[in-house]
Amino acid sequence: MARSKETPEINGGSMADIAFLLLIFFLVATTMDIDTGLQRQMPPYNPDAEQSDDQIKERNVYVVLINSNDQLLVEGQQMNVHQLREKAKEFIMNPQNKDNLPEKRPVEIDLLGEVMVSKGIISLQNDRGTSYDMYIKVQNELIAAYNEVRDEEAMSRFGRNYEDLTEDKRDAIKEFIPQIISEAEPKNIGGGK
Repeated sequence: MARSKETPEINGGSMADIAFLLLIFFLVATTMDIDTGLQRQMPPYNPDAEQSDDQIKERNVYVVLINSNDQLLVEGQQMNVHQLREKAKEFIMNPQNKDNLPEKRPVEIDLLGEVMVSKGIISLQNDRGTSYDMYIKVQNELIAAYNEVRDEEAMSRFGRNYEDLTEDKRDAIKEFIPQIISEAEPKNIGGGK
């Protein structure tokens, strides 16, 4: 008579212990991505600031629009994102005091004396369908424009890059070249969903 072989049973008593040890190992060994966002600092609240019913003049606002097709429209003209930095720098500084660029007002600044400070505001608006990648590219170009203008001004006035200046000199340059970017809530500009 043929003998039937029985399959030996596996002891399942230690399986729970092994699963628990594997779980602990993976929890300890894996790294979690930390969510990061855009680093922005809100301007300090100034209750004494002039409250005026005057509208901001159109020449003092640099309008940058991004539609749902990731096309850039700057001051009513289609533009490549790579051209944005130079155009924004011209708007920020208005070196020849042109009539179509922002007005300037005299301001007394420590370490600089009385200087003409731009009243310019960059208005960034995007469509709900704009890709995050394009939005970040435009943001980077605008911030880079401010950084380059501040570096150039620091070099001409103090002979050093902006980041290498002392805190009081950096504050003077910030006051001379204020970074004012207004970001509006996304809209359906170009047929986005």
